[in-house]
Amino acid sequence: MSVSMIRERTVFVLSGKRKSGKDFVAEKLQNAIGGHICGLVRLSGPIKQQYAQEHGLDFQSLLSSGPYKEIYRDDMIKWGETRRNRDPGYFCRLATHDVEIFPVWIVTDARRKTDVEYFKKNFSKVILVRVEASDEVRSERGWSFAPGIDDVESECGLDAGIDWDHIIINNNEVLEITEIEWTMK
Repeated sequence: MSVSMIRERTVFVLSGKRKSGKDFVAEKLQNAIGGHICGLVRLSGPIKQQYAQEHGLDFQSLLSSGPYKEIYRDDMIKWGETRRNRDPGYFCRLATHDVEIFPVWIVTDARRKTDVEYFKKNFSKVILVRVEASDEVRSERGWSFAPGIDDVESECGLDAGIDWDHIIINNNEVLEITEIEWTMK
């Protein structure tokens, strides 16, 4: 199905640093909206799948939050940047090409302005959500600062210059999403 045929869907675009809890918030949001009308779109999936195919790696292990992914993260970022420089919407198109048809999508992991621009250009209702957690909490979740990873565009590209519709602080308190400002057209 082409993007023009699904333009009227509502798209939540989530962004945040590593170990901020984007996937956790996305699942909470999906449950609040209703899994029967809301699907998750993971931009990192197509990146990792293509990278795994081209480099003979285990795709499922790259999807995990474990150490296997961390071994390849730096090279995968550089490889992905090369692809994006040639075609900024490449991974967004891959992620949305075969997704199940739901009237609401939650993009779990936008990392660059080109990701946000893609969804704003191609869909009529886009809600931008930033997920934040303190460095202390992120460290408790397994994060530690890595030069060349945490100070490049894939982690910092949306730190400024975006007018977020919602900012969710995810510092291990009970996170309840009960009111959601969205309507289907």
